[in-house]
Amino acid sequence: MDLLHAIDAPRDLRRLEPEQLPEVARQLRQFIVDTVSRTGGHLSSNLGTVELTLALHYVFDTPSDRLVWDVGHQTYAHKILTGRRERMGTLRQYGGLSGFPRRDESPYDTFGTAHSSTSISAALGMALAAAAKGERRKVVAVIGDGAMTGGMAFEALNNAGVHPEADLLVVLNDNDMSISAPVGALNRYLARLLSGRFYASARDAAKQVLRAAPPPLFELARRFEEHAKGMVAPGTLFEEFGVDYVGPIDGHDLDALVPTLQNLRQRGGPRLLHVVTKKGYGYKLAEADPIAYHGPGRFNPAEGLKAPAVPPKPTYAQVFGDWLCDAAAADSRVIGVTPAMCEGSGMVEFARRFPTRYHDVGIAEQHAVTFAAGLACEGLKPVVAIYSTFLQRGWDQLIHDVAIQNLPVLFAIDRAGIVGADGATHTGAFDIAALRCVPNMVLMTPSDELECRRMLSTALGIDGPSAVRYPRGAGCGAAIDRARLDALPLGRAELRRSGTAPSGRRLALLAFGPQLHVALKVAQELDASVVDMRFVKPLDVQMLRAMAQDHDALVTLEDGMIAGGAGSACLEALQALQLQVPLLALGLPDRWLEHGDPAQVAASAGLDAPGVLHAICQHYAHLLGELPAAQRAANG
Repeated sequence: MDLLHAIDAPRDLRRLEPEQLPEVARQLRQFIVDTVSRTGGHLSSNLGTVELTLALHYVFDTPSDRLVWDVGHQTYAHKILTGRRERMGTLRQYGGLSGFPRRDESPYDTFGTAHSSTSISAALGMALAAAAKGERRKVVAVIGDGAMTGGMAFEALNNAGVHPEADLLVVLNDNDMSISAPVGALNRYLARLLSGRFYASARDAAKQVLRAAPPPLFELARRFEEHAKGMVAPGTLFEEFGVDYVGPIDGHDLDALVPTLQNLRQRGGPRLLHVVTKKGYGYKLAEADPIAYHGPGRFNPAEGLKAPAVPPKPTYAQVFGDWLCDAAAADSRVIGVTPAMCEGSGMVEFARRFPTRYHDVGIAEQHAVTFAAGLACEGLKPVVAIYSTFLQRGWDQLIHDVAIQNLPVLFAIDRAGIVGADGATHTGAFDIAALRCVPNMVLMTPSDELECRRMLSTALGIDGPSAVRYPRGAGCGAAIDRARLDALPLGRAELRRSGTAPSGRRLALLAFGPQLHVALKVAQELDASVVDMRFVKPLDVQMLRAMAQDHDALVTLEDGMIAGGAGSACLEALQALQLQVPLLALGLPDRWLEHGDPAQVAASAGLDAPGVLHAICQHYAHLLGELPAAQRAANG
């Protein structure tokens, strides 16, 4: 019987008998595999939360009861059960469903999440709001996939423990994984599951025996229990926060999950349920390699992931990883630091070759930055490999702990600019505007893989903070000689094309990063000059002066926010030079970009070649005069 397709909302699920839920789980898991194999997306994390999602929606009155997810890439089952089943074929595609919870997508998505460690804070706010308004509402936070290694989760638990009026249940989805393998003392603590089970069973048996004992003996046993549980029980840490702890229980056993959640629903105050799940559960290929199946592209479910027939071009992350290994081999002071992004940042080989110089600090971006600052204080050369969107979380530390002290920390900023299917939460939109205003900071934007390698070598030699930002995926395929670690002249741009248009139509395009390739295409149409600016800070003021004096108008292109970005830096420099020349700044617009194929997203932002040509022709129509037919079409 096809139970899944009869569920259009959680109320339909609640009409089922408990013994029907395992079959729903089987159908739901198969539906997720079939969907992700066609669209790509996060697979292993979602397979691990099927039974937990079913049980939560079965027991709690969602959406009246609030369900807040952490690390939102584990919510596909949640989306399917809350009325979005028929749209799952559009997952992560332009105009389709988001891969993460979004408040504007469904009333069941009570809080938008895509980064980690935020659920307990948000859920506590909701629970206290309900108490303040006199509303009898349950609030559940599901935290897992490594999110408990983030300090924000413990800040929230610390606050929750002093609010007994908060009707808050925290579900710790302990799958012994984040995206990469877990790290840190907390993971070792949670891994003591056998001890936890032993403690729970022994405690219950002892209580039955001692209930008939004299009161002094029972009190002695109770005190002994408090000391003993600190040695064997995983829950001690949470109970010290003032949060009632239950578990651990099997997160794939619906016969255990449902009654446990029903019991916990009747209790008040902050409480935590510890469930143990397996990432990739139910699909043997994902169980065997949950990291590879964390975020696969399209694949055949029967065959699994296959190596491409033609090896792809190296990604920027691979270029960085190779450079880091080469730099570390040449200089024993080079240290690699990452906040739980070993595979994504291209550090697997570095971790294998230099294990004592590799530090994965967990999902703790703030700590990663200040930890690197401490390394730099002692004469080492830390390289922090971090996604642009995650660097935002270490912003205060970058300013106070690195830049003010002028420490030589190199930030290798991956996923800068448009990232595609992950959407607004992961778009690397703000790093240029954020970093260029920081004193002592050097900021570079490579246009290809070779430039990226050379800029990383340049940054490593700077006696102060520096950053190299590069995009997701592969570049144009520029050849790299791994025997060389050449640096670039600091703050020096490069003229890549000289326009020959007559006076009155001379145009110069100033490109930052991979937008250089768009600029070169557009320049062919307009016979414009093109400069690879390379450095946002320090800006090549001499090149800017030359372009302003030799051309009638300028255009800047970048894949960061226009507001406060590289174009703004050029405008400020021109003002300081007292040069009056028109400048059109093109970059990411002042709105959130939707998820989808990167080329589609770039086109929607007007940053592909046709969009840039159209914007230039519109803005400088009076300057460009009579245009060829192709340009007139672009001008509308």
